[in-house]
Amino acid sequence: MTDSIGQPAWMTAPATAAVLDALEAAGGADCARFVGGCVRNAVVGRPVDDIDIATVLTPDQTTGALAAAGLKAVPTGIEHGTVTGVCQGRGFEITTLRRDVATDGRRAVVAFTDDWGQDAQRRDFTLNALYARRDGSLVDPTGQGVADAKAGRIVFVGEPEQRLHEDYLRILRFFRFLAWYGKTGADEAALAACARLKDRIASLSAERISKELLKLLAADDPRASVELMLKAGVLEMVLPEPIDIERFNGLVEIEADQLFETEAVLRLAALLPGDQLVAARLAETLRLSNADRDRIVEALAPGPALKSWMSPREIRRTVYRLGQAAFRDRAKLAWAAAARTAPAMQWRGMIALADGWVRPVFPLSGEDVMAAGVPKGPMVGQVLREVEDWWIDHDFLDDKLSAIEKLKAVAQGMAY
Repeated sequence: MTDSIGQPAWMTAPATAAVLDALEAAGGADCARFVGGCVRNAVVGRPVDDIDIATVLTPDQTTGALAAAGLKAVPTGIEHGTVTGVCQGRGFEITTLRRDVATDGRRAVVAFTDDWGQDAQRRDFTLNALYARRDGSLVDPTGQGVADAKAGRIVFVGEPEQRLHEDYLRILRFFRFLAWYGKTGADEAALAACARLKDRIASLSAERISKELLKLLAADDPRASVELMLKAGVLEMVLPEPIDIERFNGLVEIEADQLFETEAVLRLAALLPGDQLVAARLAETLRLSNADRDRIVEALAPGPALKSWMSPREIRRTVYRLGQAAFRDRAKLAWAAAARTAPAMQWRGMIALADGWVRPVFPLSGEDVMAAGVPKGPMVGQVLREVEDWWIDHDFLDDKLSAIEKLKAVAQGMAY
């Protein structure tokens, strides 16, 4: 009996049908099949986001077929045979069947083919070398893909080292797919090959490495995969700094236990040592976005130290200084590092108070300071900061008149 994924909604949607109709009008029935992630996720019962299609049509033929049907074609990877078809605002990555002619571990020279088996042989893992026809029937050229997907086995197509020499990013992809789809532990041959070739990661661009790393860390529970990366010497090729694996493990556990949102960037911060200079240097090396870099650096600041027993007043004062996002990040990291010695209720209550508090606006301005007799210049800021410190110490007193009286007292005590 042929395996089938049925016909889920994404497969029969009008936009999907229109793209397949266009391709089949040019190449005949079964000239195009669904491939890769959408098929894999359908097999294992996970949501499908992106829809990729493989076809025997050449890129030029694909472009012509889409145009004939009134659909947009974007040459997103034409040298590798990929055209993105756009229908009803949705993109479909359509790639011609291909085989590798030459590879250097970073990029490949490909030749187009009409052989589905050859196309499957150049893919990374058996669970990604699956195709589905329009009627939902599965095509499994390696003979292992469906079984491996259902069992959660991450197995390279053919010889692991050969697959890795084609693209060294597959070393990181192995651990990423293990984190997302693995159920039975690591394939020993694959793990050994990744360990032997780990030095080749240095040949990859920082952008490719960081993108793959953050995808790995976004898995529900990447702890086992990260531990294997550490033991295999792969993690140090990506993060060449001392690793705080205990804090990382603690954060993942907290997120799972407390139903917090999974945040890959904060997990990366948890892995790093508590040194802002090291974090900033590593963020630059990985070419992280400015926002991700700043978040990690801020999360790893040495102070103020957060404790689970902070009073509500102390929490409000700290949130005012740090902002809610930075406070939440630091609280989670402090909680993770504390080995859960304090009751979870205390940490969660602290974060909830910070998230629910509306940060007040300091009621005075520079104009108020000058109205109190302080001449325009640096002294204005100095006086304003001193009064703001008083206002914070008084738990953000909701009384502008009292703040003005304090301002007058400070201003009278200043020597201009």
